[in-house]
Amino acid sequence: MTQSAIRRAGPADASILAEIGARTFTETFGRLYPPEDLAAFLADAYGLARTAADLDDPAKAAWLAEAGGQAIGLAQAGPCALPHPEVSASCGELKRLYLLPAWQNGGLGARLFAEAMAWLRRAGPRDVWIGVWSENLGAQRFYARRGFTKVGEYGFPVGRRIDHEFILRREAEVFAPTVEIRPETNTIPPE
Repeated sequence: MTQSAIRRAGPADASILAEIGARTFTETFGRLYPPEDLAAFLADAYGLARTAADLDDPAKAAWLAEAGGQAIGLAQAGPCALPHPEVSASCGELKRLYLLPAWQNGGLGARLFAEAMAWLRRAGPRDVWIGVWSENLGAQRFYARRGFTKVGEYGFPVGRRIDHEFILRREAEVFAPTVEIRPETNTIPPE
């Protein structure tokens, strides 16, 4: 398999980020939804205007995973917007962490996760939250191994369908480095 790299996405990456976001979501979950619901969700969640606005927002950050000059995954983080009574303005959220299926289970997800967590902690420890589909057992195991626990549930709309999601939280005290980060560049070495 081609060597992968992770880099912080910038405003010029809006179309690439929108495309890989829609592609990874569709390849992972598209089979679950009627075409019109999936299309409506993708247009809203991964539309170019929304993606560009997210990249322009200094309170949010995104990363692209690439191999062979092609985007193969992404991570996005920012202020927590999950519906839980303990969420405060100081909380962060890992909003997305997706890889194309061929790139899953090889350590790249852990590297993307570490990049996002390092960015979320740049101003010091804080609680970090994640919304995970209730039937995505692999993701739930991944986050549990990294100190996240289930603290709630909510409905996540995809078109007219409402998915049953779990709210996971990792409290500030749980944070500890899980991979080496190069201090001179604040990046994770390639695989």
